[in-house]
Amino acid sequence: QVISDFDMTLSRFGCNGRRCPTSHNILDTSRVVSEDGKKKLKDLLHYYYPIEIDPNRTLEEKRPLMVEWWTKAHELLVQQKIHKGDIAQIVRESEAMLRYGHGDFFDLLHKNNVPLFIFSAGVGDILEEIIRQANVFYSNVNVVSNYMGFNEDGVLTHFKGPLIHTYNKNNTVLQGTGYFQQLSTRTSIILLGDSMGDLTMADGVPSVENILKIGFLNDKVEEQRGKYLDSYDIVLESDETLDVVNGVLRYVLTE
Repeated sequence: QVISDFDMTLSRFGCNGRRCPTSHNILDTSRVVSEDGKKKLKDLLHYYYPIEIDPNRTLEEKRPLMVEWWTKAHELLVQQKIHKGDIAQIVRESEAMLRYGHGDFFDLLHKNNVPLFIFSAGVGDILEEIIRQANVFYSNVNVVSNYMGFNEDGVLTHFKGPLIHTYNKNNTVLQGTGYFQQLSTRTSIILLGDSMGDLTMADGVPSVENILKIGFLNDKVEEQRGKYLDSYDIVLESDETLDVVNGVLRYVLTE
């Protein structure tokens, strides 16, 4: 089975020297958010993002701060009275980009009946729409993320729990889903991530025999290289493709 993060792992980090948006960014900067809302969301990003990627802070320090960030951001979004019917258009108008080679990646997994589990601290409704618009939302794809809750008029009123942030992507937020238990015969895993928090995504798998961890090192490359090399089996620096992943999959699936 393949267990993957979404933002900056399946989606691109940058293009032509510019940052590509995450699923949260797509919403934060869209026309459905007021100028005041945009400014407040940007302020949160400037305050909390350096903490998220600070190699000198411990996970214990970071976790409560990430909960704080996500909670404040979600509260701001709820204030915007976003309509469910606007989501497809928001994604269409955005600069969302999946990595080069994403078509081959999704096709290979689908054709070979390999389950793809996307574990994301982003906004589930947005990332599902990105995959849908890329025409690769196949039956083998399963997503766990932060989903919006709408009232009967289709207006955003809350985010459904449990809250998933960068540093709690593990079994604690999967309890009750039984997802990994259904796949207990899938004992070989390819894990794809772009942060230290993504390393725990396979923690709920009952019996792991082989795990290959592939990390995309997108930001602060020099500072973070040592940590990534210690934690991931393969580290891809400033690589906007899925070429290495696809090469590994082709090799494994044609064995």
